[in-house]
Amino acid sequence: MSSARPTDDTTPLGILCGGGSIPVAVADAVIKQGRAVVMFPLIGWADPQAMARYAHHWIHVGKVGEFTRLARAAGCREIVLVGTLLRPSLKQVRLDWATVRMFPHIARSFRGGDNHLLSGVARIFERQGFLLRGAHEVAPEILIHEGALGSKAPSARDEADIARGLAVLAATGEFDIGQAAVVANRNIIALEAAEGTDRMLDRVAALRRDGRMRVPEGVGVLVKAAKPNQDHRFDLPAIGPSTVEGVARAGLAGIAIVAGEAIIAEPQQVAKRADDLNVFVAGVRRQP
Repeated sequence: MSSARPTDDTTPLGILCGGGSIPVAVADAVIKQGRAVVMFPLIGWADPQAMARYAHHWIHVGKVGEFTRLARAAGCREIVLVGTLLRPSLKQVRLDWATVRMFPHIARSFRGGDNHLLSGVARIFERQGFLLRGAHEVAPEILIHEGALGSKAPSARDEADIARGLAVLAATGEFDIGQAAVVANRNIIALEAAEGTDRMLDRVAALRRDGRMRVPEGVGVLVKAAKPNQDHRFDLPAIGPSTVEGVARAGLAGIAIVAGEAIIAEPQQVAKRADDLNVFVAGVRRQP
């Protein structure tokens, strides 16, 4: 879990950015607090247009030495890792000399699930003298709260699907294999694997088009929850406007995500899109 040390808000926060809108949401929240940020977008993942508004340095995946040099020069002592990044193969990692020296540690980190990999990456950065922070630690307002975001709330049938989804994720999370499931009429329609939530929703939409999902439109829930014993500094479940649109395309009733343990990007836009598309978005309690 994350360190109990207080946040050092006198130095710029380094944000190592994957894809999606979450890195920008974190940066904007930190800037509103009066703290400077320096973005380190990953080449091939982060959005160049989004990065243009901030001080930034583009980084190849695996260039630990280059990142360390740039972050230290910028005065960063604390860093956050946030945003979409599918697990690269070792062949895709661009090695500099500092990374080569750490290669045995990196190779060991790849031999396990995503949580194992991210914990290994964290240890690598900590060996370089940085303090790893969770996005929720530096910008707690990005966490989703309990209750409905838009005007629509889950029905009794949705609540039953949500309970089933949370139970399934609590069981499968022990194997470090995903943070999302789609449940309809208490049947498990899909579990998230390496493809990520958006592509899982595309798969559900295809099942419906092909007649293999035999439930009416507007039935079924996307349920998201962090894995049991997950290090909350990394890879918390997240949703944004695109998630709402994916749920609507899949013909589902809505989204349930564990409150206080998940990130929401552009909450006002999420609520608006949910109302426009007649789906619900709700923060829910983790089951005991």
